[in-house]
This record gives sequence, C-alpha cells and structure tokens, in this order.
Amino acid sequence: MDPVVIPFLVAAIVVVFLVASTVRIVPQARRYNIERFGRYRRTLQPGLNFVVPVADRVNTKLDVREQVYSSAPKPVITEDNLVVNIDTVLYYQITDPRAAAYEVADYLQAIDQLTVTTLRNVIGSMDLEQTLTSREEINARLRAVLDDATGKWGIRVNRVEIKAIDPPNTIKEAMEKQMRAERDKRAAILHAEGERQAKILTAEGTKQKDILEAQGTQQAMILRADGEAKAVERVFQAVHRNNADPKILAYKYLETLPHLAKSDNNTFWVIPGELTEAVRAVTGAFGDRSTMGLPGSAQPEAATTTTVADGAADDGGAPELEAGSTFSLDAAAAADEVAKQAAAVVSDAKAEAEAARASQVPGRGHPSGD
Repeated sequence: MDPVVIPFLVAAIVVVFLVASTVRIVPQARRYNIERFGRYRRTLQPGLNFVVPVADRVNTKLDVREQVYSSAPKPVITEDNLVVNIDTVLYYQITDPRAAAYEVADYLQAIDQLTVTTLRNVIGSMDLEQTLTSREEINARLRAVLDDATGKWGIRVNRVEIKAIDPPNTIKEAMEKQMRAERDKRAAILHAEGERQAKILTAEGTKQKDILEAQGTQQAMILRADGEAKAVERVFQAVHRNNADPKILAYKYLETLPHLAKSDNNTFWVIPGELTEAVRAVTGAFGDRSTMGLPGSAQPEAATTTTVADGAADDGGAPELEAGSTFSLDAAAAADEVAKQAAAVVSDAKAEAEAARASQVPGRGHPSGD
C-alpha cells in the first residue's frame, strides 16, 4: 500500500468517528441528559441532535411516559393493634429529566419507602373497619404527601391506589362469621316482611270480599223486596179492579194452605180457625149452604184451631188433629190431609152447582115436566 494513502485513510476514519459521535437521534417520549466533561450540560429532545464529540456524553436516558409501579405487600399496624398487609399501585410520570437524574439517586426506591411511611401514618390513626371502608380517603392522603415530596425530584404522582388489604386469618374468619350473621338477619327480616305483607293483603282481600258479598246480598234483597212489593201491588190492584167477592178470596185461601207445610224444617203447623168458614164460603158459592157440610161429619161447632207438633203434646202422646175426627199425622201429612179435604169439598160443590144450573136451563139435563 502506498504510504501516502495511509494517512488519508486514517483521517477519513477519524472524520467518520467524529461525525458519528456528533449526531444523536432521540426517540419519541425519551429524554437524554448530556454531560460535558462530567457536568450536566443539557437535555436532548426527541429527534436529531448534535453534540460535541469527546467532550459531550449521554449520562441518563429517561422515559417520560406515565409509568406504573406496584409495590410488594407491606405490613401496617392499625389503631386497634391489628397487622394488615397492604399492596399499593403507583402511577407516576417524569416531568423534569434533570431533577429525576440528579436530585435523587433512585427515585423508585424513594417513592416506595415514602409510600410505606405515609401508609403507616395514615393507617395508624384508623381502626380495621375504617381502613377497609376508607380507601378513597387513604388514596387522597397518599397522593397529597407523595406529590409534595416527589415534586422536587421532577416526578408527578398521578394516582395512588390500594390494591389489596389483607387482615390476619383469624380476623378474616371473624369477618366471614359476621357477614354470614348479617345475611341471615337480612334474610329473616325479609321473610318476616314478606309474611306480614302477605297477611295484610290476604286480610284486605277478605275484607273486600265480605264487603262485596254484603253489598251483593243487600242489592239482591232490595231487588227481591221491590219485586215482591210490585207483585203485591199488582195483585191488590187486580183484586180491586175486578171487584173480587169473598168467595173467590176464600177459594184462593184454601189453595194456599197446602204450601204452608212444604218446608222440610217445619215441625210445628197451625191450622187456622177460619178454615171451616172458608170451606163454607166455597161450598155456598156453588150450592145450597144448608145441605153442605164438612167431610167426615165436621161441624161448625168443632174446634177452631188444630195444632200438630212433634213432641209438643202435654201427655207425651202422638200429635193429634182435632176437627171432628182424631188422627196422628206429622205436619206434612196434616197439610196434605187438609188439602185433600178442601179439594173434595170444592169438587162436590162444583158438581152440585153444575147439577143445579142444568136443572134450571131448558134443553140441558132432564126436563122437569116430562
């Protein structure tokens, strides 16, 4: 090789090395701290940067994105002297790369220790129940303390969250028993409330049912009474309009008597004393009253009232019907017997009346002069 070329090659290599040492390319979301002869000079921003070769060097490379740091469980004593293990999660971001590199040796360890001491101060003033139910308050107090301390380190704490609070196993068992008892209590209360509501609804339903039934019965009785009143009024008007004589009324009276003993519950039946008068009125309407009489030799001087009752006789004998003849019948048999007697009387009266009219009208029956 030509001795003249060797110096040019060495010079070219030195120039390339110096150019490479001069250019620094910083990625996005990164910051490079530059020292010149061991002293902080500046912080390189993302992109193409130029430095003095040999004199300048990169001391620290920092990531300015938001970072997540999860600490190991730390034992903390509560106000009621219970040891609980607490895990925390820290969200932080480097805002000043120079301060993060030169103000604290290891900012992660510093933040971790500061979190532990702050937790012990905060939890030490709370009992276990407050610790378990006051996470938001603990998070806010931790963030306030860490923000104030890490501000001069060039770090901003965005959020501090308590990931887990682990009490001792004995406390866990007691808490589980307490929760089980609370659930059983709520279940019993809800069951009792349900039964109470069911009974109230049932009582209200029964009350409404009784009210509606009573109103229905009332309306039915009113309508039935109105119907009966109208029927009586119409009968009364018909009787007065047609000018019915006492003979027809006596006949209707005899027709009504058999219905008095149709009920199965009747054990006492009274035959009114006007029965013989009604029979005479009917028989007198169709023939000679002097020739008529009650069947079975019944006379007007007979007893006016016949009483048939089960076990109502004073001498303890069978009930008797006294109207010219004596026989033992129950209420229904007595009614049927009276009906038969009335029907026989009416039938005989009708027959004699027809015979009398036939003898008086010419062309019917047998002529009296032939």
